[in-house]
Amino acid sequence: MLKKCIFIFIFSFGIQQIAAQKIALLKYNGGGDWYANPTALPNLIDFCNKNIDTRLDQKPVTVNPGGPEIFMYPFVHMTGHGNVIFSESEAENLRNYLLGGGFLHIDDNYGMREYLISALKNVFPEKELQELPTSHPIFHSQFEFSQGLPKIHEHDAKRPQAFGIFAEGRLVLLFTFESDLGDGWENEEVHHDPAEVRLKALKMGANIIKYAFEN
Repeated sequence: MLKKCIFIFIFSFGIQQIAAQKIALLKYNGGGDWYANPTALPNLIDFCNKNIDTRLDQKPVTVNPGGPEIFMYPFVHMTGHGNVIFSESEAENLRNYLLGGGFLHIDDNYGMREYLISALKNVFPEKELQELPTSHPIFHSQFEFSQGLPKIHEHDAKRPQAFGIFAEGRLVLLFTFESDLGDGWENEEVHHDPAEVRLKALKMGANIIKYAFEN
């Protein structure tokens, strides 16, 4: 099953190099608002296309964790505030996607962490989220973040943290916590963030995109 998944992913990724590449948003079960921050990904895509020489399709697609279509996209984004549930088949499919070359970025929009940790145990029961050091290449892939993950929105006065899951030395999953990058990617009128804060969020998002596509 895994070999077949890897083949689908590589084949699809090769096609995308010829035309515009696409990224996806994960639609998960459990009641959490997977659809939060609707202007975030389009704005990040536009920023990346203008600043890091990507050719991303302007409209992200929506994928399910248990569907075969997820293997068509090398980068999948996930966000929300609430509950997350991966069924046994969804967890297996998502695991195969990540082990086969895919990348999942999960941005906690506040209140997601406890549910996510439980859900990820179904995907990687043998692995734990590890905090990334500030020296990790994802903080330096295009724009410099010498202090690591930037703080975009204040919730509980906690420091921003970036956690990862690794497979054979490759970062396959990134969980950004107490940062709220997605809010910073949204249209200015949504959260009224200062321009410098939004730019910081977009630059970090571009670093994540660049790292995911190159590793």
